Amino acid sequence: MADPLERRVALAHLPTPVVALDRLAAHLDMRAGTLLAKLDDATGLAGGGNKVRKLEYLCADALAQGCDTLVTGGGAQSNHARLTAAAARRLGLECTLVLGGSCEPAVGNLILDRLLGADIRAVEAYDFTTLEAAIVAACDDLAARGRRPYGVPLGGSTPLGALGYVRCARELREQVADCDAVLIASGSGGTHAGLAAGFGDHARVIGVDVGARPGLAEHVGALAAQTAQRAALPLPAGTPVLESGQVGAAYGAHTDACREAIRLAARLEGLILDPVYTGKAMAGLIAARRAGRIGAATRVVFVHTGGLPALFTPQHAEWAIR
Repeated sequence: MADPLERRVALAHLPTPVVALDRLAAHLDMRAGTLLAKLDDATGLAGGGNKVRKLEYLCADALAQGCDTLVTGGGAQSNHARLTAAAARRLGLECTLVLGGSCEPAVGNLILDRLLGADIRAVEAYDFTTLEAAIVAACDDLAARGRRPYGVPLGGSTPLGALGYVRCARELREQVADCDAVLIASGSGGTHAGLAAGFGDHARVIGVDVGARPGLAEHVGALAAQTAQRAALPLPAGTPVLESGQVGAAYGAHTDACREAIRLAARLEGLILDPVYTGKAMAGLIAARRAGRIGAATRVVFVHTGGLPALFTPQHAEWAIR
């Protein structure tokens, strides 16, 4: 029987590297060699990021169905949208992006979306349910015009897309055989669910809720089970582990803890984090360590999921360096 993880198109530079964060570990009173980073910002396509792993599976399905246009959405500074547009161009497809919030001026990810020639359709504000409905509506509109659209849900977080992080779990087993846990930003839930399915144990994956979708724990639990079934693996043990308290006022809102985390990572390790996902994930790691939920000898892999372009927007840049 063919391995479900091999039914993909190659878009990412894999395996991504793992590096030690010993200076940051020392700052957090952790032992040398216990804090590591898996650099999934180095997946290579159009600036890199975790969504490339998911798009390898989703794009293979789109091509198999004879589709000619990828359709997805997100916030105006969506990393997933940028990478979907890039994957489409790599494969000779068109791309329509439904983006929530202001798409003017063109800064950060929006510059890259436009450079890639994506058809951008703006909706008034970021709202998970509204954006999902708008993706379906865009697919219907394109189909009515004779196109063959392939709808990609927010974040590519489907059982098929999450196979990308089942594969990542395999990589991590080979790279860090004795890791106790991996820690990630948990937004649309696909990365979290895929890792849990790949490791076979929810306790091995710590997600930091960034406020991207409601009902995250229930969604991750269901998605991890569906992903495991798709990968022909046993269902993961336990229930999803989520660190809360890092969202702030809303998805994408600034917090002092996130800014501290971004500065510590930059100044101690030369590691650049973003204000929406990885900065809040690192803030969650720091909070968990200070509260004793992560021990001094716990071996943790921080998965860097990308997001650099968001720093090059006025609202985020001025806040980060203020």
